[in-house]
Amino acid sequence: MTRILILGGGFGAMAATRKLERLLRPGEAEITVVSYENFTVFTPMLPEVPSGNLEPRHVVTPIRAQLRRSRFVLGRVVGVDFATRIVEVDHAIDGSRYRLGYDHVVFALGSVTSTFNLPGVAERSYPLKGLEDAERIRNHALACFELADVTEDEEKRRRLLTFAIVGGGFTGVEAAGEFTDFFRSIARFYRAVDRREISLVLVEAGPQLLPDLPPAMGEYSVRALERRGVRVLLNAPVAAADKDGLSLKDGTRVETSTLIWSAGVKPSPLVASLPIGTGRGGAIVVQRDLSVADYPGVWAIGDCAQVPSPAGGWYPPTAQHAIREGPVVARNIVSALRGLPMQPFRYEALGMMASLGGRRGVAGLRGGYVLTGFLAWLLWRTYYLLRLPGLDRQVRVALDWTLGLIFPRDISELRLYTESDRDATGADRRPGAGL
Repeated sequence: MTRILILGGGFGAMAATRKLERLLRPGEAEITVVSYENFTVFTPMLPEVPSGNLEPRHVVTPIRAQLRRSRFVLGRVVGVDFATRIVEVDHAIDGSRYRLGYDHVVFALGSVTSTFNLPGVAERSYPLKGLEDAERIRNHALACFELADVTEDEEKRRRLLTFAIVGGGFTGVEAAGEFTDFFRSIARFYRAVDRREISLVLVEAGPQLLPDLPPAMGEYSVRALERRGVRVLLNAPVAAADKDGLSLKDGTRVETSTLIWSAGVKPSPLVASLPIGTGRGGAIVVQRDLSVADYPGVWAIGDCAQVPSPAGGWYPPTAQHAIREGPVVARNIVSALRGLPMQPFRYEALGMMASLGGRRGVAGLRGGYVLTGFLAWLLWRTYYLLRLPGLDRQVRVALDWTLGLIFPRDISELRLYTESDRDATGADRRPGAGL
């Protein structure tokens, strides 16, 4: 039986797997999905997790629950032998090594946070890329409030109550809006903290926020966030970070105990190490049918792929495109099995949206239509709620949003950590450590 491996558990991987399950005849091929997590994170809603607006498990969908007849392996891909068509996988639980053969393999390994090798940033920042990142940021922010409530050192208090977010893309802007709502909601519980002491700084290296939207949308986002107390710094590339804050290349200094990094991503490090001709940032360059030239049976989609656009250039590595690339690569694999023509990937983006908190948003839609304010925020919530996999998740998220209109945000710091929670160097990795 033909063996098909799907490497990854994100939007593109799941879209490809579901399409393969529908297209393949019984006994025509066996599908195996390999992912280091046993769930898919609905990343558009991720910024609402550290702010306490959504429960973590409500924005994830178990991979096994999405599969009908595919096999699932919980593990990390550590090597690929294209000559023998073998993928080596270390199981995520006990590290056991498995060797999985394939006739067709789809690389959908996604991306990881990139700090551009800036001094101190990797060591001092909190990335906002996955569910664990969101929980660490939430616990760290609450730890800052707990310390600020009792410290008598004014300089330390200012650092504890200053929160810096680097990156003015969708994640950074939405996180800024969400944290503004979060801090306003919880400030009442910290009686020694004056709300005027809480400061949120959004740092963007470029000339506008939301560079994927028209400039007017970025300008609206700046105004909306600044009206709510966010300090927005544009044309402010980062130079370095240290334990007391952030240094910008223009000499500006932001004293803070919390640095949230959403300024860039890069393809999975494994992808960059593969000998199959990598492109920008280490991505796998594919042909228009999503196959890799000179490597029969090898395909790539999503953030780890560089997909050519018929208009010239490359498609952006967004979830919106990955969801559409998945079914196309599935159809092409089935066509390869049956000797049918390949289908090139073509897609025109529907538009881009961002939530700014405070029931405000921005949206740039196909055809040049633009929405701002409450209508854009309502469209954002409606669209992504309907895109969330699983009716049970949709109901739970809708209930979270409804309860959030009635009750204040929860301030429980779930300190599921002990003194033994230290890395190999002995450094304390608990939220709030080192403050």
